[in-house]
Amino acid sequence: MVDSIEEITGIRPGFANIDLNNKSAVQEFLRIHKVVAIIHFAAFKAVGESVEKPLEYYRNNLVSLLNLLELCRENGIKHFVFSSSCSVYGQPDYLPIDEFATVKPAQSPYANTKKIGEDILRDTTAVMNINVISLRYFNPVGAHPSSKIGEYPVGAPLNLFPIVTQTAIGKRDKMKVFGTDYNTPDGSCIRDYIHVVDVARAHVVAIDRMLSGQTKNKYELFNLGTGNGLSVLEIINAFEKITGVKVNYECVERRGGDVEKVYSDTSYANKELGWKTTHTLEDMITSAWAWEQVLQKKSLVTSK
Repeated sequence: MVDSIEEITGIRPGFANIDLNNKSAVQEFLRIHKVVAIIHFAAFKAVGESVEKPLEYYRNNLVSLLNLLELCRENGIKHFVFSSSCSVYGQPDYLPIDEFATVKPAQSPYANTKKIGEDILRDTTAVMNINVISLRYFNPVGAHPSSKIGEYPVGAPLNLFPIVTQTAIGKRDKMKVFGTDYNTPDGSCIRDYIHVVDVARAHVVAIDRMLSGQTKNKYELFNLGTGNGLSVLEIINAFEKITGVKVNYECVERRGGDVEKVYSDTSYANKELGWKTTHTLEDMITSAWAWEQVLQKKSLVTSK
């Protein structure tokens, strides 16, 4: 990954392999490096897995956040961007959903860790000299257009796009569509999918906003989505149409923790951050498929 970033940007980033739950290791890193802002991405993130392993999710996702905030206080770090999630909305009362909607009870332990994380951050900004922007991702998908960086699941993938691409390329015999009896046009769940490059750009904008003193509150939050809701079956059909490759799938019972439908109203983020998405569904699919093909070639070379 570090090599790929250098190939794309021409700059080799510093890298330290540290478990954020190991507070002393993080403190040592901050002692060596002058850090002025933190973007906190690290978390377990699979909805279904969190239902099966709630304690692991609460410990990993919340202890790591607490450690970072305590170390921000101790080291005078005043800018913090948090990777949150649209899952905090639960099953919304209205769609598209904006940042001012009532946060509903979480549908999964994963979602609850994000909700609790936001509560911790909001309470912390009230008593500590730190600015925080929470970015509520909808469903990041796709890969960098260079095909040098993309989603690389450890073990079986739990997100829709890598499941689709792995099935299409033959790594998986068949994929499952969880639930076809939801109150949606085709019965499958609806989500708002956003290209990872658009998500990355939003983080740069958020950091610039804080460093340039443009924040209007010590705690701010914004939706990161496209504003378009697409069902699981629509994604599969679009993939087949764009790539010309069939996807073998079967429809099965609903999965615990899944919300029926959720998609964003991004007008606040568009206006306040000056950010909006630029990548289409075709961009998402073609980049994800190109990345999967690169992984397949690397796998074939390695196996020889």
